[in-house]
Amino acid sequence: WIMWETSSLFENIGVVQDGINTVSVPLQIKDAPQATPLQRGEGEVEFRDLSFHYGKTPSGEAQSVVDGLNLRIAPGEKIGLIGRSGAGKTTLVNLLLRFYDAEQGAVLIDGQNVSAVTQDSLRAQIGMVTQDTSLLHRSIRDNIAYGRPDCSDAEVIAAAQKAKAWDFISTLQDQKGRCGLDCEVGERGVKLSGGQRQRIAIARVFLKNAPILVLDEATSALDSEVEAAIQDSLLALMRGKTVIAIAHRLSTIRSLDRLVVMDQGTVIQTGTHDELVAEPGLYAELWARQSGGMLPTAASPAPSPARPDNQPE
Repeated sequence: WIMWETSSLFENIGVVQDGINTVSVPLQIKDAPQATPLQRGEGEVEFRDLSFHYGKTPSGEAQSVVDGLNLRIAPGEKIGLIGRSGAGKTTLVNLLLRFYDAEQGAVLIDGQNVSAVTQDSLRAQIGMVTQDTSLLHRSIRDNIAYGRPDCSDAEVIAAAQKAKAWDFISTLQDQKGRCGLDCEVGERGVKLSGGQRQRIAIARVFLKNAPILVLDEATSALDSEVEAAIQDSLLALMRGKTVIAIAHRLSTIRSLDRLVVMDQGTVIQTGTHDELVAEPGLYAELWARQSGGMLPTAASPAPSPARPDNQPE
């Protein structure tokens, strides 16, 4: 017993050391000394002459991820960001949320530079649904109310109903007999399916009701049946908001107001789905591949093997 407890002691010491190493890292992004709260407006977003890179190449040159990018998103406009992996789509969202500071240029929300406002007020104006939905090992109520801890149960239930999540939430029960909103979801939500976790995340954003919505591969980890089930919830969530949607599956964003194609940190194409398909370029190539361009054509059936002369037809 003593040897077992000693082993557990040193294991826990290692866990505590890892935790201290994580929480003791100095914050690199700090509010400016004269930072003011972001004033809520109509949700206009503008990236102006934006440049940013991560680290340097082995030769010492800067690795440019976003380079001199200009993009304006009108209030209430819904755009899709498209491009190959590494084109800078997620980096653009990270700069909008001010997880990093831009090296050149500015990110503006309703004319206010995000580097001059407080981070709490900035992120309160942005709702986000990602591919990997991380839930806390708490009750469903706590997970949905994460963005608005002071909300009532009636507001939580209303958000869950809008996200088409209340039907399964009302039937849940954990090992300790807690039901419905009191049911705990397990570490990172392991007690729920992928579609259920995603609907909890959508309910969370419904409750937050931010004027700007970011969807980062929000349905790519789901199968087609589950994706179709929550598509209506996403459409309701986007209503009246400025939306930035990132997706590699082009069929999920083809109906948005405008599609923005990025490559090597710059915007190379912009327009509706029909406009971009009609012109040669990266979008038309990606669409052709995803809509069957990589499959062999079935214009003519393969010839049947010849029969011997003495065999009947």
